[in-house]
Amino acid sequence: MEYNKLKKDITPQTTSKGINDTNFSNPISMPKILPLTTRSSANKLYGGYTSKTAKNDIDYAEIIASLNLILPEQSDSLHLFCDFHVHARQKLNLNYSALGLYNTSSNYINLKLIDKMNVSYNSKILLNDTQNPIVEAYKTKKTVITDNNDYLKLNYLPKSPTVIVPLCAFSECMGVAIFASDNYAQHVELYKLISNYYAVFYKNKQLLDLVDTNTDIDSLTALPNYKRLQETLTQEVNRHQEGDKPFAFCIIDIANISEINSELGHAKGDAIIKEVAKKIKLNIKSTHFAGRYGGDKIGIIMQETTQEEAKYMCEFLLYSLSCTMFDDLGQLKFSCGISMFPSSSNKQEQLVTLAEQALYMAKSKRSQSGQSEIVTTDDYNFWDNDALKCFAEVLTKKHANVGLNIEEELIKQFHSEEIVSNEHMLDVVLSLANTIDAKDTYTKGHSASVSRYSEALARAINLPANEVERIKLGALLHDIGKIGIPEHVLRKPTMLSDEEWQIMKQHPTIGSDKVLKPNKSLHDLIPMVKYHHEHIDGTGYPYGLKGDEIPLSARIVAIADAYHALISDRPYRKGLSVKKACEILKMGAGAQWDKELVRQFIIIAPSLATNI
Repeated sequence: MEYNKLKKDITPQTTSKGINDTNFSNPISMPKILPLTTRSSANKLYGGYTSKTAKNDIDYAEIIASLNLILPEQSDSLHLFCDFHVHARQKLNLNYSALGLYNTSSNYINLKLIDKMNVSYNSKILLNDTQNPIVEAYKTKKTVITDNNDYLKLNYLPKSPTVIVPLCAFSECMGVAIFASDNYAQHVELYKLISNYYAVFYKNKQLLDLVDTNTDIDSLTALPNYKRLQETLTQEVNRHQEGDKPFAFCIIDIANISEINSELGHAKGDAIIKEVAKKIKLNIKSTHFAGRYGGDKIGIIMQETTQEEAKYMCEFLLYSLSCTMFDDLGQLKFSCGISMFPSSSNKQEQLVTLAEQALYMAKSKRSQSGQSEIVTTDDYNFWDNDALKCFAEVLTKKHANVGLNIEEELIKQFHSEEIVSNEHMLDVVLSLANTIDAKDTYTKGHSASVSRYSEALARAINLPANEVERIKLGALLHDIGKIGIPEHVLRKPTMLSDEEWQIMKQHPTIGSDKVLKPNKSLHDLIPMVKYHHEHIDGTGYPYGLKGDEIPLSARIVAIADAYHALISDRPYRKGLSVKKACEILKMGAGAQWDKELVRQFIIIAPSLATNI
C-alpha cells in the first residue's frame, strides 16, 4: 500500500497543545544501553528481524483483556508503557514499539524505544525537524504511517513500516506512540486504542502528581496558599503556648488593586501581586513564613519576634516594595497590620482578626496620608469609634465567608477588656451601645438619648451623684441584649408577629445574663437591663414584677425608654410631639410606669426637648 494513500485514510485526532514530559528512566531490568553512536557492528541476535513471518490469527478480545489486566496494577506511566510493549509485541508480532513524550522546557520529544529483545534506546526529536514524521504526527494530531524507519536514525533496527499515533487525552496532545510491524495495516485501529488507553492514564497521572505537588502552593504567587498559612499559624500558636517568646502575625495589602484591575486589566493586577510576593519572599528572614492571605494580601508569620522588631521588618519590606516601579503606575503604596502573640491574643482566630483590624486602620491612615502605613494592635484603642468600625468591617467579611458571628465576637472582646477607670468604662460602654444602635437603623442614637433622659430624671428626684452615674451608664446599656436578636426581627418595618415578639422579649435576659453577668465590674447595671420592661401592674416582661419589686433604677430607665420611642420617627408613623408623648405617659402612669416618676418626668420633659 502506498504511503500517501495510507496517510490520507487515517482519521484526524483532537487538536491541542503540548504538555510537560517525564524524565525517562529504565524501570525494569534491561541490558545496558550503549549510546547510539558507539554501536559499530550488528549484533547477531538481530538476525531474525528480517523475517516476514506474520501472525494473522490475532484475537482482539484476548489483547484487550490482557491490557485491562495491566492498567489497575500500575501507578507509573513508564512501567505501564513497558508492560504494554511486552503484551503488544507478543500478541501483535511487533518488531518494536516506542513512546515519545513532549518536553515543554526544551521543546523536543523525548523518545524511548524497546525492541524484541527488550533492549531500549533513547533519543530526542527536535520539533524544528519538520520533515520528521514524528513531529508531523505530534503537530497535526493525526496518525502518520511510514514505509520505513529511517527517520529514527537508529542503524541497527530492521527496516520496517511504522504507525505513529499521537497521544491525545482531554483535548491535549502529550506525544506519540510508535508501532513497527510488517502487517500493520489490519491493526491500525487497535494501535489507536492502545495509544488512547495509555494517553488517558498518563494524563490522569500527571494531574494527580500536579495536585500532590501544588496542594499547598498558590498558583499565582508560588507562595504557600491560605490553607497552608493557617496551618503554619496553628503550629506556631501551639508551639508558643508553653513558652514566653512572642511572635508576630502581619498582613500586607497592596493599595488600589481593584482600580488597577478595572483600568489596566486583571493581567496587570496579577503581575503586580506576583512581583510583590516575589519581593517579600526574597526579603524576609529564613525563619519567617510568608503565604498568600487572599486577593492582594500577603500574610507573614515572624517567629520569635517582638513588636518593635516586627514593625521594623515591615518598614523594611514596604520600603523594598515601594522601590519596585511598574509602567503606568509609578510607585506602589501598601498597608500593613500587625498583631502579636500573646500580647494581642493567644487565640489564633482572634490574632488574625486583630491583625485585619490593624490592617483596616492602616488603610484608613493611608487614604488620608497618601503614603504606605503600618499599624499594630498597640497603636489604637480597640473601643475607639474608628477602630470599632474597622473591627465590624473585618467581622462582616468573616461572617460572610466563614460564618463568624459579629455580635459574639464583640461580646468576647467586651468581656476580655480590662476596665481601668470610670472614663474607660464609659468609653467602652458607649462604643458597644453605638454598635447596638447601628443594628437597628430606626433607633439611631436611642441608647445615648435614653441615658440622657434617665440621668435628668435621676437628678430631678435628687438621687446621690454616684447613683446618677450608675443610672446613666445602665441606661446606656439598657438595650444591649438586642445584640442577640436577629436583624430580620429587629429591623422589621411592620408589626411583629406573635412568634417574632417572643424573640424580641428575650433581649432583657440576653443583655443581663450573656453580656453583663460575666463582667463583675458591670453587675450593678444588671437591674436596669433586666427589668426595664417590667410594668407597675405586673403585665410586663420578662418576669412580671409589680410595683416596688421593680428596682427604682429600672423604673427610671423604663420611662426614659418609652418617651424616646414616642418622640422618634418610625417607618409606620412620625414621631409624636413632646406634649402628646407626655399625655401618653400620664395615661399609663400607675399601670405601666411609676406614677410619681412620670409626674417628675413630665415637668422636665420640655427642657429636654431642645436637645433631642
